[in-house]
Amino acid sequence: MDVAILGMLMTPIILFLIFVAPIWVILHYRSKRKLNEGMSNEDMDRVRDLARQAEEMRDRIRTLESLLDAEHSNWRKESR
Repeated sequence: MDVAILGMLMTPIILFLIFVAPIWVILHYRSKRKLNEGMSNEDMDRVRDLARQAEEMRDRIRTLESLLDAEHSNWRKESR
């Protein structure tokens, strides 16, 4: 009885050690290496582009708010 249970448990453990564990270890250390490398040039360009877009949006929002303030001074209180 004990041999049968041991046999049933050994098969999944062996399959895990042969297939899953090596892939898991490889992916783990590859992600660690990428984190240690920092951002790539492409990532830095993307961050700069997003920062520029955020500044443009901030300027547009300020312009829209100033137009709304000029036309309808209580719009902030009424929108809540």
